[in-house]
Amino acid sequence: MTLNRKPIQVSEAVGRVLENVTVTATEVVSYLDAHGRILANDLVATHDVPLFTKSAMDGFAIRAADSKGASGDNRVPFKVAEEVPAGSTSDYVLRENEAFRIMTGAEIPESADTVVMFEQAKETDEGFTVRKTFNPGENIAMQGEESSEGDIILEKGSLINPGTVAVLATFGYSEVEVYKKPVVGVLSTGSELLDVDEDLVRGKIRNSNTPMILAQLKRAGIEGRRYHMQSDDLDTLHDNMKQMLEEVDMVITTGGVSVGDYDLLPKIYDRLGAEVLFNKVAMRPGSVTTVSRVGDKFLFGLSGNPSACYSGFELFVRPAVQAMMASENVHAPFIDAILDEDFTKPNPFTRFIRAEVQYVKGEVYAKPSGFNKSNAVTSIAKSNCVIVMPGGTRGFEKGDAVKVMMTDVTSSADRFGVE
Repeated sequence: MTLNRKPIQVSEAVGRVLENVTVTATEVVSYLDAHGRILANDLVATHDVPLFTKSAMDGFAIRAADSKGASGDNRVPFKVAEEVPAGSTSDYVLRENEAFRIMTGAEIPESADTVVMFEQAKETDEGFTVRKTFNPGENIAMQGEESSEGDIILEKGSLINPGTVAVLATFGYSEVEVYKKPVVGVLSTGSELLDVDEDLVRGKIRNSNTPMILAQLKRAGIEGRRYHMQSDDLDTLHDNMKQMLEEVDMVITTGGVSVGDYDLLPKIYDRLGAEVLFNKVAMRPGSVTTVSRVGDKFLFGLSGNPSACYSGFELFVRPAVQAMMASENVHAPFIDAILDEDFTKPNPFTRFIRAEVQYVKGEVYAKPSGFNKSNAVTSIAKSNCVIVMPGGTRGFEKGDAVKVMMTDVTSSADRFGVE
């Protein structure tokens, strides 16, 4: 029964979610629309990079042997025979002490084997002189030195970032196969909830969880669908959930997962015949987080308390969404940091504290971001990470080493001491 609540560890809960993921189908998109998507096939080089041996600098292409014996007291002269700008080639064969004037990216003619940078040469009326001996291959990018035709550049499951888009263009991939984004529906329960444009009345609060989750989904690259409760009763909520399951790949609800008289979702899960993966987690906040499955579709029942809801999304929903798209990196990054403020509250369960990371004089510091009860909302706005405090501890002091889960990997420069 869904009301039989036995807490499990966070790692086990995450594992149960990932074990039950169904990967989405694939689709083909333009390379210009591929940013943020997940590769469905290995990205293979269609030619060598560089495609040809080219100059890595602006300068003069010479035969290295012609510079032998050059020194400050014995400058060796060269005469410029031809100019080779980028995008051009030359079949001219250099004679002794002749050179090409060449630009960065231009193909190295076959008769040259090294490049003298402009800064290494002293120009004359006919050409230039050098004061050192050059070795073959200096200031040259050799054909295939970065990658060869047939090399796997990125593996299936890789995130397509701006660099990947550049690679797609380099190898002539105007289209790329990616995993489809899951369709995610979001519904907040509770008769106490008002929309953002409604006036506050006694006993009511504005719904902050739904827009927060929609923003968290967007941060993960997913456009969520917002659903509204028609009425806060068992039959209506059941109908709402059935409709959502017909229209989306994943359902996220907030509130209604406790065991109070008006918490309806455990009864809804029973009516839907849902398989409950877990309904209590050894964590604070968000211990009542419940994850179920109907067929191959997840039902994420997150806490109605904003901070608990936020943490539940980052811990369970985010990796599930990434895994559904077959991402090779499903978890938020973890870093080591120094606690910048005492947090003396005992932790019988693993505790997740909204915090702000700052980089100061070569050290990473994490500071709890204000009011940190499970019903807090304003502290979330100040956070870019979550401090993870293990269960069974009696609090931490300023200066202690802590683990931090990053939720925002981009931050303003001043947070990291950058001027």
